[in-house]
Amino acid sequence: MMPRITRRRFLGETARAVAAASVVGGGLVLNGCSSRKDFDLVIKDGLVYDGLGNPGLVTDIGISRDLIKYLGKISYSRGRAVLEARGLAVAPGFIDVHDHSDVQLLVNPKAESAVHQGITTTISGNCGSSPFPIADEIFEQEKDSLKKRYEIDLTWRDIRGFFSRIEEKGIALNYGTLVGQGAIRGAAMGFNDRAPKPAELEKMKALVSENLKNGALGLSSGLEYTPGSFAQPDELVELCKIVALAGGVYATHMRDEGDTLIESLMETIDVAKKSGVSVQISHFKVAYPRNWGKIDAAIVKIEEAKKDGVDIFCDRYPYIAGATSLDFNFPLWARQGTTEEFLSRLKDPYQDAKLRSYIAEREKKLESWDKVVISYVLTEKNRKFEGKNILEASREAGKPPYEFMRDLLIEENDQVGIVIFMMKEENLTRILAHPLVGIGTDGEARAPYGLLGRGKPHPRVYGTFPRAIGKYVREEKLLKLEEMLKKMTSVPARRFGLQKRGVVRAENIADLVIFDPDKIIDKATWKEPHQYPAGVEYVLVNGEIVIDKGSHTGKLPGKILRKKSAL
Repeated sequence: MMPRITRRRFLGETARAVAAASVVGGGLVLNGCSSRKDFDLVIKDGLVYDGLGNPGLVTDIGISRDLIKYLGKISYSRGRAVLEARGLAVAPGFIDVHDHSDVQLLVNPKAESAVHQGITTTISGNCGSSPFPIADEIFEQEKDSLKKRYEIDLTWRDIRGFFSRIEEKGIALNYGTLVGQGAIRGAAMGFNDRAPKPAELEKMKALVSENLKNGALGLSSGLEYTPGSFAQPDELVELCKIVALAGGVYATHMRDEGDTLIESLMETIDVAKKSGVSVQISHFKVAYPRNWGKIDAAIVKIEEAKKDGVDIFCDRYPYIAGATSLDFNFPLWARQGTTEEFLSRLKDPYQDAKLRSYIAEREKKLESWDKVVISYVLTEKNRKFEGKNILEASREAGKPPYEFMRDLLIEENDQVGIVIFMMKEENLTRILAHPLVGIGTDGEARAPYGLLGRGKPHPRVYGTFPRAIGKYVREEKLLKLEEMLKKMTSVPARRFGLQKRGVVRAENIADLVIFDPDKIIDKATWKEPHQYPAGVEYVLVNGEIVIDKGSHTGKLPGKILRKKSAL
């Protein structure tokens, strides 16, 4: 029996009409008025948006098992249960086109921060990082790290093993994933800065093919992170040719999003042209004040590529700060190799001058270390620094910023998260409004309690989709609601080949979100991020109610969405 259900027996059509007229968004009703039931659930009188960009239409939806079976007028007596949605918007479940949830789903399969936003499908494995394949040389390191941070036993090495763990545990939403080029490179040839030998390149290609055949939706790269950053364009082209043959997507965190943004865009477009792959630019942004004026040139490059026949798309979250690891502020040469090797360089007095010089240049780009906020540390000792910017924390520690960051990384075994304020609101709105841009959280599943409630994560993990609607549609009127919903539903479903999802129509999967368009908004803040949004009333995943009147039912009806590879 579903929680939060109001039992009500209707004695006739007149009584039903009176009940419907008196309830706005009134909840789920178990219907016992007739033995003949055509639908397991009827959603009554919602303002239904199909996800294709059309205006909403007040109608009913009949659902049987996991499928939408009928749209149109449906009498109360035809449903085993009736959800009264008058005054609420009904849309396809939101598809997060850029997510980093993986092992978090093993910690808490309810995926609470995601489903409370209306997300019913998440596309993970981005920025070159996926929890598979795991290189032999770092298996024990990863095993120890997962145990310390998440209390998880590492029992898998490849995509099949990870999928098995997810399916064994169950999940509340649908999970699709890319395979990370960084993980592929590490497994094939290690973690240092060098070109692959012919045999190593072939091994990388074989690993890409194997992952695609076993359900990966494509390949991602994180070209600002090691070891993916060590790949040259020709290497990426070879891997992307395989992705193109499989009909997959190549999502790239480009080599640079600031000083050499335009050059990085040109590299990305060239890789797509030479390989024929469908490309997605991850969290498209113009980073750091000295580069903000490049927005026009960047958009022109993307639009020209589209005109030239490149299948190009971008994703973005509706905030002006990004989030990453503190080690991102250190040079690539220092970060290559294992965590132990990176930390040994930080401790090496012979490397100190070079590191200080690099950090000084980073500060010029940021303009001040108060733009960088510590969001997560591993140990209780340094928990007091969470939520404080580098200037505040370093003063409290009695150290200059460089020495504070260096020592914190060493003490925390390189497990320090940060939020970076580096973008401009005017650029953000231009990006969000662009037809070639979809919505992604760039976060991972969290909850306000337990292991996933630690730290002060970027508010995007709780608020991305409600903020896009509440702030940028309702308040700022950047787009019409139907236009924003299209970015969140049918467009990503089509790009990632998610069959029967992303559109409200008969015989499609019943992934649905029901929300109050006048109230939906993010509540997560920079200081208090662990807060669910307002206005998301119901979420259905594969026909089952996961969010009921704003509360999680505990149900885990999600599925792993495997791509049927053409290889």
